[in-house]
Amino acid sequence: QLQLVESGGGLVQAGGSLRFSCAASGRTCSSYAMGWFRQAPGKEREFVGGIGCSGDYTYYAESVKGRFTISRDNAKNTVYLQMNSLKPEDTDVYYCAGRRIRVAMTANDYDYWGQGTQVTVSS
Repeated sequence: QLQLVESGGGLVQAGGSLRFSCAASGRTCSSYAMGWFRQAPGKEREFVGGIGCSGDYTYYAESVKGRFTISRDNAKNTVYLQMNSLKPEDTDVYYCAGRRIRVAMTANDYDYWGQGTQVTVSS
């Protein structure tokens, strides 16, 4: 079983930056593709981006492409989400998630989830 613990998030002004970490325990991140999702109250969980098992492949939603960067350090069993040029519409609860082998874009395809962390971007 893969256990994911998120850290980071918080409150920033528009144009600022935040960095999330998602630390894995139980198994190494090298065996899993990882995704990042966000969810606002009353809305479905939205795909933000993902990274393949080896870190060679990354995928991003159009709304964040060019601003967010996903990376992973398998030696540390940690995945990162760097968020730059934040906008008020980025305000959401953010989740990291894991699944075997390859990235998927729907939340239902992921088996392991972090606890969720609030990001608030003020205008």
